[in-house]
Order: sequence, then structure tokens, then C-alpha cells
Amino acid sequence: MRNLILVLALVGVVLSSITLWMHYADVSQPSISKSTWNSSFVNRSSYAVVAGIPVAMFGIIGYAVLGLLTWYRRKTLTAIAALLGLAYVLYLTNIEAHILNVWCVYCVASLIVMVIVTLLALGQLVFATNRSAQ
Repeated sequence: MRNLILVLALVGVVLSSITLWMHYADVSQPSISKSTWNSSFVNRSSYAVVAGIPVAMFGIIGYAVLGLLTWYRRKTLTAIAALLGLAYVLYLTNIEAHILNVWCVYCVASLIVMVIVTLLALGQLVFATNRSAQ
């Protein structure tokens, strides 16, 4: 489980890096009707920045922290960080679904990665707890 979390944390860093690039790049997708996919629109919306910092930067840092916690075998902290990351990604997904009505493919991919990381981190924690109880 540990190695899979490490790989997924790296995937998360890559996905977040792409969205950070899209935030600053002078690249735009053609205007698409609502309820479709337009990563440029999502990454340039007012919801893509918190306190002047692009949300994608939080993703890069968050996935890097998850990777480091996993690397150093901090199972409880990894599970807590994963749950916090999942809560934030779900919040952002809610904004895409109900406020922007537009989806970012990289954000949805990040959601999937975060769900899997959270499940693995919780599984790793439960497995470690059950093992030490025996």
C-alpha cells in the first residue's frame, strides 16, 4: 500500500502542476456549453485562487506532504492528511458541479487520486493497528 500511495502522490503532484500551469498559461479552450469539460475556465475562475494563491499550489504542496508522510511511515498523519485533502477536493468538486457548472478533467482526476489515496491510507492505518493488537 505504501508504494502505491507514493506513486499516487506523485501523480497528484503532476496533475496539480498541470492545473497550475493552466492557471498562468495564456492558453484557453474554446467556449463550451455549460455542464461540460473546460479546464481553462475552471482554472481561471475566481474559485481557483485562495488568498492570492492558486488552488493548484495547495494541491502540489498537499500531495508532496502526503508523499513525505508516507515515505517516513507516519501512518496516522498520512490518514489525517488524506482525509483533509479529500474534504478539500470534495469542496472544490462541489463548486464545479453546483456553482461553475463546468468540469476540469485534471480536477476530477485529482479527486479520483485523492479518494484512492485516502482509502489506501485508512486501510494502511487499520492494517497496522490490527497487526500491532495481535
